[in-house]
Amino acid sequence: MKKKIKVLNLYAGIGGNRKLWENVEVTAVEYKQEIADVYKIFFPKDKVVVGDAHQYLLKHFKEYDFIWSSPPCQSHSVCNNFLHNQGIIRFPNMKLYEEIIFLKKWFKGKWVVENVKPYYEPLIKPQTIGRHCFWANFEILEKEIDYIEIGTMNRNASKETQRKAIIREAQVPELIDLHGLKDFKLKNKRQVLRNCVLPEIGKHIFDCAFKEKQAKLGGFE
Repeated sequence: MKKKIKVLNLYAGIGGNRKLWENVEVTAVEYKQEIADVYKIFFPKDKVVVGDAHQYLLKHFKEYDFIWSSPPCQSHSVCNNFLHNQGIIRFPNMKLYEEIIFLKKWFKGKWVVENVKPYYEPLIKPQTIGRHCFWANFEILEKEIDYIEIGTMNRNASKETQRKAIIREAQVPELIDLHGLKDFKLKNKRQVLRNCVLPEIGKHIFDCAFKEKQAKLGGFE
């Protein structure tokens, strides 16, 4: 029997990045109880911790083979450009760089920190796929991704774009249908879906981290 890879999935959300991982033993950390409850339905075999992912990393990082972290992106997003012009002024949350530096220095396994492309020049150079930035201690191969847009903040967008922004018309089979749960209940379902990393990206990153192992198993292209 193959030894499972021990994974720490931080800021897990409903687990978009985790959907296609195989041969893993996952601990997921999510701050909001209602989101953690949906994650538990999707992944009943995973250990789910409701709490502060940043502090959990500090206390438990030595226990895992692979760590994925997706800290909150709102304070780094390009949306801050127009929010600033509207009088919403805030600092970027530096927990993002705290975790990158911490993992780079102290963690012995494979790790990746994911976030959106920021409105500023990144303080530490990332690797990129589409609209995502990835800081990692392994090479991430290029991959073409067909993104599904869920929602729009542009009130002047075309009627077609606005129609597609309605959550019932946003076709996200990777995140919902394949889980077998099409109508999970959340206060802000659209935002939760927007925060997800698409499963095919999550699998691609995981395969890149363990490409030698995946090649032996015939699961890496």
